[in-house]
Amino acid sequence: MRHSRIIASGSYAPDRVIKNEWFNEQLGEDVDTWLRENLTIRERRWMEEDQSTSDLCVEAGKAALEMAGLEKEDIDLLIIATDTPDFISPSTASVVQQKLGLSKATSMDTNTACAGFPTALTLANSMMVTDSVYQKVMVIGAYGMSRFLDLNDKKTVTLFADGAGAVILEPAENKEEGFLASDLRTKPEYYKHMGIYGGGAAAPAARSESQGDIQCLQFVEKFPKEINPQVWTDMIRTVAEKGDFNTDDIAGAYMTQININQIWETMDNLSLKRETAPTIMDKFGYTGSAAIPMVFDKALRSDSVSKGDILVFVGSGGGLHFGACAYRW
Repeated sequence: MRHSRIIASGSYAPDRVIKNEWFNEQLGEDVDTWLRENLTIRERRWMEEDQSTSDLCVEAGKAALEMAGLEKEDIDLLIIATDTPDFISPSTASVVQQKLGLSKATSMDTNTACAGFPTALTLANSMMVTDSVYQKVMVIGAYGMSRFLDLNDKKTVTLFADGAGAVILEPAENKEEGFLASDLRTKPEYYKHMGIYGGGAAAPAARSESQGDIQCLQFVEKFPKEINPQVWTDMIRTVAEKGDFNTDDIAGAYMTQININQIWETMDNLSLKRETAPTIMDKFGYTGSAAIPMVFDKALRSDSVSKGDILVFVGSGGGLHFGACAYRW
């Protein structure tokens, strides 16, 4: 049966480097030591004043097109996964499509926060299965969270960063390669725990300006610390069962880069080597829906992915949304 396979990737992070020491001065306390020792974060990238989320997408998309050897006109569908859009309306995808010159494509956004990339991969695969018009599909996970940070809130400002990662998909008929399975979940009881609660219909911008920090990303309540490792582990087991492979067959696990200890715990739960899940948070901080395709692009360009490898893409984010996809390279 027709399904999708990944043929190329690309990623981009802004040039502006923000080191941990900057926050020591900004916040008046040593946060560098904790960030390095607990999360391995040493620095991150933030957008310049003249950049927006769509600009990050464009650069990642260009890199993926170059790797694939494709022209802009070859792309039939563009899906942008982001919760930091350029605008509430129109879609960031339409902005990226125009800037990138994808003249023959249709485009759309999806927002499941930091679970956006595996969600968008699942959506793209489903559309390619049901409609043969989609021969070349670009999926981009993008994050411009620096625009929504309170510079005095150490719970958020020290972690979050900007970037974008892209992949290009094409149809595959061979069951020995491409999409194997996915698993998407939501735990809506946590929707009030973390988010950007100003600017939407519930708290319009003109009204919410006087309400201060609801325009910024907020951690309102703590999530149970065990929730990510538990759900990630179960989702990986689920896609393995649905995709007819064993978890010990996994050669690469590309995970949400929010907490290295949660990634390691998940690998331990599955009796996989921790190196199975590469990380980039030391240099790029937490890049949300961009993190998974960014770490995958790094692995692909460093020849760490081989033909026949089983790969899983696993993310979670505000909502609380979770997503996992499995592909055979």
